[in-house]
Amino acid sequence: MNAAGPLRTDDDAGLVAAYLEHVRVGKRLAERTVALYTEDLRKLAGFAREAGVALPQVQMHHVRRWIAQMHSGGRSPRGIALVLSGWRGFYTWLARQGITQHHPVRDVRAPKAGKPLPKALAVDDAVRLAEHTQADDHPGLEARDACITELLYGCGLRIGELVGLDVAASASARGWIDLDAGEAHVLGKGCKRRSVPVGRAALAALRRWLEARTAWAGGDAALFIGQRGQRLTPQHIRVRLKRRSLQAGLTTPVHPHMLRHSFASHVLQSSGDLRAVQELLGHANIGTTQVYTRLDFQHLAQVYDAAHPRARGGPGKS
Repeated sequence: MNAAGPLRTDDDAGLVAAYLEHVRVGKRLAERTVALYTEDLRKLAGFAREAGVALPQVQMHHVRRWIAQMHSGGRSPRGIALVLSGWRGFYTWLARQGITQHHPVRDVRAPKAGKPLPKALAVDDAVRLAEHTQADDHPGLEARDACITELLYGCGLRIGELVGLDVAASASARGWIDLDAGEAHVLGKGCKRRSVPVGRAALAALRRWLEARTAWAGGDAALFIGQRGQRLTPQHIRVRLKRRSLQAGLTTPVHPHMLRHSFASHVLQSSGDLRAVQELLGHANIGTTQVYTRLDFQHLAQVYDAAHPRARGGPGKS
């Protein structure tokens, strides 16, 4: 009940107003939250009006249909989840008031949000990062960071695989690079070993780093070390790569896994061979690799939008 007397079950506007007064005064919700609830309930009342049904008589099939309309209209799964939360509170309150005997929103869920695409650099940006020279750095640091960049982008290594590399093969080595064969042998997820080809640019960068490394080498067998001879940590590499990307003029700070995504996307764009990319990345399931086909499609869509006469906005435009 409210101060004005019994609520009329045939007055949708009155029910909405009474509920908003309840959350504003009774629950003392912030004005911003009340404003959001107001908008959500106006949308609900509009849907109900179009369907010719009073709010207390709304059924689950109505709610599902309205969710589908919002989703097809471009509303995000997260946005729909927030709307449903507002509707759910409204119908919980109606039930407590004895106005409705059912709850049409209780078991309804928002559409699942699609997994976000992994972030990959444009080819030009990846090449710019790889070719960048940090002139203000110690030559040894520059050689090391350049080699790290080339291996992450040129081989698609995970950061754990990279920091696990040793200078030479041994029974205890988690990974190493065979310069003569041009192959990196790494220990990936699930303790699975795989071999990855190392390109000419990465091999040249590795030779430069090995020459500079001799001045730093201590007792650690690690390929990538700091000036005191200790094996680099993943965090250290993240910081150095971010710094390098900003100095190279890239608008997006780069992290190691972004280079792995860029490697996969660029190889797929050039070859179209999904199975080969799966092997190079060390994915046990090709479904994991298929996300890069979406990146590849985005690239093709951008090329189409930029080049096709029928994609440029109408007659006479070029």
